Amino acid sequence: MCCASCGTAEVDDIKLKKCTACHLVKYCSVKCQKEHRTQHKRACKKRASELRDEILFNQPESSDLGHCPICCLPLPINARKSILCSCCSKTICIGCAHANQQRELQGKLEQKCPYCRHPLPKSVDEAELNHMKRVQVNDPDALRHMGLIRHDEGDYEGAFEYYTKAARLGNAGAHFELSRLYQMGHGVEKDEKMELHHLEEAAIGGNPSARHNLGCIEKENGRIHRAVKHFIIAAKLGTDDSLENVRGGFRLGLVSKEDFASALRGHQSAVDETKSLQRDAAEESKSFRQRKGRQN
Repeated sequence: MCCASCGTAEVDDIKLKKCTACHLVKYCSVKCQKEHRTQHKRACKKRASELRDEILFNQPESSDLGHCPICCLPLPINARKSILCSCCSKTICIGCAHANQQRELQGKLEQKCPYCRHPLPKSVDEAELNHMKRVQVNDPDALRHMGLIRHDEGDYEGAFEYYTKAARLGNAGAHFELSRLYQMGHGVEKDEKMELHHLEEAAIGGNPSARHNLGCIEKENGRIHRAVKHFIIAAKLGTDDSLENVRGGFRLGLVSKEDFASALRGHQSAVDETKSLQRDAAEESKSFRQRKGRQN
């Protein structure tokens, strides 16, 4: 327990601080840390990279989408199978939204949010006003959604602002949207490093699309081993495209039989967990599909 630069031992009146990047060595002062930097730099970068990979390649228990707050089943990756309620910023599966709609129709009740029971907005402007109320209290999902709205309008700088606020609050989806802005150079200068940074943050947070994109980037750069890891993780979250990449890797001998089987089982399990009779009924209901677009 000595300073890596000057050798000062840690005693009661001297406290040493770890190198925050690698945690390999300790220093008694900032001065010692700066003086030792040239000797430590190489080992520090190597260990910091290893620590980052340990976090990056950890299999998330579920996607960043979470669960429907009503039926408590995992939300499907397909965004069209969920509804973001403008009043409370809760994402509801179409099964619960459809069941609520049927109950209201049969009972001739006022249309309300399936979760918080707030009356549904009667126009797009009213829905956006509801979203802004949630934005003002720093709801990360509302911030990301407003970013998407500004993005669709072509206001990339406004989208960047909303995405950044949501990302700072830990919204993995916002990190993914920021990666797209840096990739395309919309509202910001093109920056591959920043694109990769936000993709990694989104992937660590459980975003399947970000994880798949990281696999594609590693594949293009010839780092097949890393690409396969990303694709397997994304496949186990239920991403079809990633599973196909794992399947292709298996055919080429780049993925082991055990890893392919594990990806298949994980993918099927993730997909099955999102299924319910209510969700199937909602998908089969044409009137619900036409109406649900007016509920957001």
